[in-house]
Amino acid sequence: MFKVTPNPPDAEPTSPYESPDPKKLHDAAERARAFHFPSTADIKATPRTPSHLFTVDPEATTETLVVYLVETLASVDVMVHQLVDHLDGGSRNALLGISNSVMLAEITANRVLDQIDPPE
Repeated sequence: MFKVTPNPPDAEPTSPYESPDPKKLHDAAERARAFHFPSTADIKATPRTPSHLFTVDPEATTETLVVYLVETLASVDVMVHQLVDHLDGGSRNALLGISNSVMLAEITANRVLDQIDPPE
């Protein structure tokens, strides 16, 4: 069978990057690291500006907050259990582990709620 496309031109197998200068590579790596991963001091020096998109009413009582927490955890647990029915294998096991963690958090929140307003 005849090949329609020609062979690529003969070229030198050398690359301009074959023997890079280690100092230049190190400097470039340091600049990239400093740009993408700021130091802890840089992060702490940056003033924190809290978002007001989602806020909790500062006048809400502790009991109200804990009741909301318990209800939210219960809702998350229901959603997780609905998803578990559609999964098999490792994903199902991971989701059941998340469900277990949510249930433990819900039990803890209920205990806190009992301490705020003890059952009679």
